[in-house]
Amino acid sequence: MAPTKSPQFLYYITHIDNLGSMLEKGILSHAEMESRGIPFTAIYDAEIVSNRKARQTPDGRSLWDYANVYFQARNAMLFRVTREKGVDEICIIGVRKDVLNRPDVLIANGNAASYQSEIARHDEGIKAVPQIMRNVDKEWWSDSDGSKREMMAECLIPSAISPDLITAIYVGSDAALRRAQAVTPSRVPVTREPHLFFKPGRTIELTPLLTLGDGDLFFSGMQTLTVSVNTVGVMGKGLASTAKWRFPDVYVRYQDLCRRKVLRMGRPVVVKREKSLDEELADDPRTMANGNHETWFLLFATKDHWRNNANLLGIESGLKWLRANYKSEGIQSLALPALGCGLGNLSWGDVGPLMCSYLAGTDLRTWISLPSRPEPPPEQLTPQFLLTSIVPTTGKQAALEL
Repeated sequence: MAPTKSPQFLYYITHIDNLGSMLEKGILSHAEMESRGIPFTAIYDAEIVSNRKARQTPDGRSLWDYANVYFQARNAMLFRVTREKGVDEICIIGVRKDVLNRPDVLIANGNAASYQSEIARHDEGIKAVPQIMRNVDKEWWSDSDGSKREMMAECLIPSAISPDLITAIYVGSDAALRRAQAVTPSRVPVTREPHLFFKPGRTIELTPLLTLGDGDLFFSGMQTLTVSVNTVGVMGKGLASTAKWRFPDVYVRYQDLCRRKVLRMGRPVVVKREKSLDEELADDPRTMANGNHETWFLLFATKDHWRNNANLLGIESGLKWLRANYKSEGIQSLALPALGCGLGNLSWGDVGPLMCSYLAGTDLRTWISLPSRPEPPPEQLTPQFLLTSIVPTTGKQAALEL
């Protein structure tokens, strides 16, 4: 029998401006803050707040009467608020799981504001926690299978959570770290966890428009996401396999392009989807501010057959096509993997300068995801190494024809 999963913490998402008050007075429900006249900086828009006020619990009260904490912080609500407010403004408060021992808590097996979620009283709700923990232990979610709602499972605590139950603070940037540490007592550690906030662990700015980074390419925030593929229609491993699972519509288009011999070495194809990643991953995207209107994919062939190693000359031909055609294709911003590295068996020492030389001379905002195995040595991540083919021309930088 699998072991019962128990949360390490429960999590509250808030604006950093509220942190000092919460560390002093606790995490209060909306109703409690209103009755006590305590000011706070909102991170949710009026419609989301209104939806929660309208939902009734089995105890006959409004969700506004409860302080809500999530079983998983990295969820659709956090995705939304980081897109709208930015990671410098947001923090996550870790609450001790002891709060589950209170007999008056309620447990929602999904977003409590959704009428598809069940809200149970303490004893029945606690029985559901192992299943809830299995549902929230994911890196990705979707409306289609209910995982977006399930990832936002909540514990509802009447009125307030005592400040002594606050045991950790998480932030996503150096600026947020400084702000949080300035108001946090020494007993509560503040930890910078960019991955939790859908951000790379590190970024290296080569030019104002070209950035390298670690992390999940699909969370880069770019309009167009590049997937390195073969030309025979197989997405079996690595990034391509992840794209196949997360975006089955793109996989269907990819297979058709291969079948018709449209996708080939040196000729990437832009798949112009009408749905955006923000729409798929953010909570209540209809009212979302600052969201991307579309998420496109660039299918970039790095090898002919999936059994082969990647072809460096073919990659160079594809980069030439990209530099010549990104404007006419409507690509506004672009994320790419380290083309041909990893399963393609090319080295960053060869691929990195090639990619950066072609892309640094454009006016296209570009993010390149660094390979993780093997990790490039520091000397191969410098402008001196990666931009050696860049020369000044007419006051700008442009890539040489290699």
